[in-house]
Amino acid sequence: MDYVQLGRTGLKVSRLVLGTMNFGPETNEADSHKIMDAALDAGVNFFDTANVYGWGENKGRTEEIIGTWFAQGGGRRDKTVLATKVYGNMGADGRPWPNDDKLSALNIRRAAEASLKRLGTDYIDLYQFHHIDRATPWDEIWQAMDVLVQQGKVLYVGSSNFPGWNIARANEAAARRGSLGLVSEQCLYNLFERRAEMEVIPAAQAYGLGIIPWSPLQSGLLGGVLRKEREGGGSRSLSERNRQVLADSGNRAKIQAYEDLCGSHDLDPGEVGLAWLLTRPGVTGPIVGPRTSEQLESGLRAAELDLSAEFLRELEEIFPGPGPSPEAFAW
Repeated sequence: MDYVQLGRTGLKVSRLVLGTMNFGPETNEADSHKIMDAALDAGVNFFDTANVYGWGENKGRTEEIIGTWFAQGGGRRDKTVLATKVYGNMGADGRPWPNDDKLSALNIRRAAEASLKRLGTDYIDLYQFHHIDRATPWDEIWQAMDVLVQQGKVLYVGSSNFPGWNIARANEAAARRGSLGLVSEQCLYNLFERRAEMEVIPAAQAYGLGIIPWSPLQSGLLGGVLRKEREGGGSRSLSERNRQVLADSGNRAKIQAYEDLCGSHDLDPGEVGLAWLLTRPGVTGPIVGPRTSEQLESGLRAAELDLSAEFLRELEEIFPGPGPSPEAFAW
């Protein structure tokens, strides 16, 4: 496993990120522990979660599963760079209630303490804003985060789903306070969905943030979905959004061309999609969210793929990016 520094920090993280969103809803605790053990054994030291994972009445369950894994000892916590998130509503009864969500100083404090308890640890390596909060001023947000950093409960701060201008605004506000600011941005980015290249990635690079792509296979769209459809297994697991995407003949032709290209090189489409992200400027590592050990193994193989310049050029022809702003939408 290769390692890179996370953005402009000195923190070294693996080029694959273990996503844990399926732990609890899709994968039971015992199997989740096995996947985490296998990932750590393979050199994956960067684990991503969020306080809302588990979803619905089981919000927080994923963090609890990670916490029971840490409790087994064996250096698990010390070897893991742990990332979690704050923003979503964590009201105990499932009803919206004031101050149980978003990025007020009050919710940041409460959410951090609750995550630490569920995770069974006394610090979070990377605490990420799961979304922008349009109602809370950055001075308040950074004051709350600075307190957590001073207490040793948070080491680094990152963002997720931020536009480029919010990254700039956040880090300018942090600079005025003498704070380190955001060191990472977790965004939707893959071969099919490349809009992040317009402004999010350039902003992240300008401010020294590492890019952590989520949904690197566009919810399975880039994982050989048409082949699975022909074999009778693809349509059942396809999201409604991707069904709509494939209903467009142009999109379907692109996916078919992609699968044909991968097949002509005897490569797995899902592994190619991950490997492509590892070639992109500014990318720290994509999030691999396995439900099974076999899916983790596929992700690990992707990290070893060496895509030729010619192959990358052919991928670019199938999925051309939008280009940077303002040229993407102006002269």
